[in-house]
Amino acid sequence: MARPQTWEIPIKGMDCAECAWHIQQAIAGLPGVESVQVLLGAEKAIIRLDPGQVDLSAIRRAVAAAGDYSVPDEASLARPIDNLSRRPLALLAFVVGLVLIAVVAGEGLGLFRALNERIPLPIGIALVIAGGWPVFRNVIRATLRGRIISHTLMTLGVLAALTVGEWVTAALLVLFMRVGESVENATTAGARRAIRELTALAPQTARVERDGAEVEVPVTDVQVGETVMVRPGERIPVDGEVLAGRATVDQATITGESMPVEVAAGSFVFAATIAQLGSLRVRALRVGADTTFGRVVKMVEEAEAHRADVQRFADRFSAYYLPIVIGIAALTWLISRNPLAAAAVLVVVCSCSIALATPVAMLASIGGGARRGLLIKGGRYVEALARADVVLVDKTGTLTLGRPQITDVIALDGRTTDEVLVLAASAERYSEHPLAEAVRAAARARGLPLSEPQDFTAVPGLGVRARVNGEVVTVGSRRLLPEAASLPQVRQLEEQGKTTLFVSCNGGIIGVLAAADTLRPEVPQALAELRAGGVKHMELLTGDDERVAAPLAEQLGVAYRAGLLPEDKIRVVEEYQAQGHTVVMIGDGVNDAPALAKADVGIAMGAAGADIALEAAHVALMREDWALVPEVFRLARRTMGVVKMNLAFTAVYNVVGLTLAALGILPPVLAAAAQSLPDVGILANSMRLLRMNYPT
Repeated sequence: MARPQTWEIPIKGMDCAECAWHIQQAIAGLPGVESVQVLLGAEKAIIRLDPGQVDLSAIRRAVAAAGDYSVPDEASLARPIDNLSRRPLALLAFVVGLVLIAVVAGEGLGLFRALNERIPLPIGIALVIAGGWPVFRNVIRATLRGRIISHTLMTLGVLAALTVGEWVTAALLVLFMRVGESVENATTAGARRAIRELTALAPQTARVERDGAEVEVPVTDVQVGETVMVRPGERIPVDGEVLAGRATVDQATITGESMPVEVAAGSFVFAATIAQLGSLRVRALRVGADTTFGRVVKMVEEAEAHRADVQRFADRFSAYYLPIVIGIAALTWLISRNPLAAAAVLVVVCSCSIALATPVAMLASIGGGARRGLLIKGGRYVEALARADVVLVDKTGTLTLGRPQITDVIALDGRTTDEVLVLAASAERYSEHPLAEAVRAAARARGLPLSEPQDFTAVPGLGVRARVNGEVVTVGSRRLLPEAASLPQVRQLEEQGKTTLFVSCNGGIIGVLAAADTLRPEVPQALAELRAGGVKHMELLTGDDERVAAPLAEQLGVAYRAGLLPEDKIRVVEEYQAQGHTVVMIGDGVNDAPALAKADVGIAMGAAGADIALEAAHVALMREDWALVPEVFRLARRTMGVVKMNLAFTAVYNVVGLTLAALGILPPVLAAAAQSLPDVGILANSMRLLRMNYPT
């Protein structure tokens, strides 16, 4: 058995959730396929398989056998961007309305009856088959596999009309089947719009220095470590470090922030951002799919796989709905003996609209959110955010700026303050914790040279240990060095709300460092908006001492727990979940990554370029701005409101349509015309989520 591999296969021809489900079932039935996810919005399948048992040709055949779908050749993968704005949407609705008016007028004037009488039935049947063959072929394939699809019902309606000699009625049913297909295609294309616009922002070429010359190459050919030239107005093709030059960079594609930032030598820049007012030479550190932008696009595309409970319910309902409608149609015929009334029942249903009600809204929401710097990994998390009632928040780097400054250096055991600071900063040289950067910054401010640490070890939530110039240096909290807590200087520093770090050398305490952090200015307003939005309980979780945590918690009006290790934060999350609460954990993704993953929704602040945060969190806020927190909650609530509105509208529409059709009030032709309208309504309602601003 070969080692399992994961393949991403593009698929063309999908226009509704039902299509994706049929393709998924077809691929899943192949030998050697371990798992498969077919993503309607991204138009692809993610397949984990044994390459020794299944190959691409087998997958192509399975996809083709599932219906009118295909796996395109590599050369045909480039697609124009669908831009179904309000004007084309209005045009689509106008065309459907014109066709409907023409049909009503033709029916009222008796034109269809005259056609039916003057043209022989065999010719009419041939016209019906010719016009509807692509649909009939899919129905036949599905029937041979024991499946009922939405077009099965309309095909039965066509057969019923032909049985009683109404070939014109059958032809009009075929017309509306094809119109309905176009509407469904347009609906799905509109939902994909945000994703397509996002992927279109990726640069296609890069200007690379090779052999002393500047060469333009496809961005996929750029290698890590190469130097890339970026001119004013161009999109930066890689994630990397600026080697030379100065420019203002529009980072809206990554962070959603409209204000450009100044970059110069030493700055980090992201792929797909735009260099303005300057040129840059950039060393490529990440390329292609490994860039932050590439990972954002991939996560947005695959977000569809994390379905909300309401979407899974709609999918299950659709599976039972079609057989129920067939039963209603049979009952209508038995009671009324009117085959056209039974046909109207079959063709009026909108099963695709039920299946589309949730994914169209989710795709629009997730794609639109990504453009604003809100990266949500799936509908499951949108739904959880909408009902969340407990918010747990990390302190350092989340509530605070995460850039504490060293305010006090106390030397002990005959050492000088410079010696204490050099040893501490050298030991912390490779630590990513914000307090470590504060120690290094304090050493740099004094112009102190750092030594290269050996045997560096990070103790999560406690501190670091390393060998510096042959001495074992430990820098950490009182939990790592409990013997230092009794020092007389410590109490005074902590009463001032400062964080204390203790420095030990060869087992003896040689100094105390005190650091102070600053609360993010937008936090109080953001917390007030969360309370107004329905969050019942907020709690600060921190590894800092209680004397540091208490003043901050009191200032913000939240509960707190201090002195927590990463595993303690996980236990707090589990505690609230066991009580039936929906828990949101907000952190920076460094030492709180396990708690982010454990929560119903983990939100990482300022996740742009942070690998741990992007992987662990369910929602990544691409810039460090607390104003985004209530915004993502509002987006989730608004999305679920749109989903519920879509489902309610579809349910009412179908119930009314079925009733009118069963009573013989709605003839088959008008029933067929009516079944296309809910898709337009769902698209129009869902596309509101693409708006940049929306009410609270």
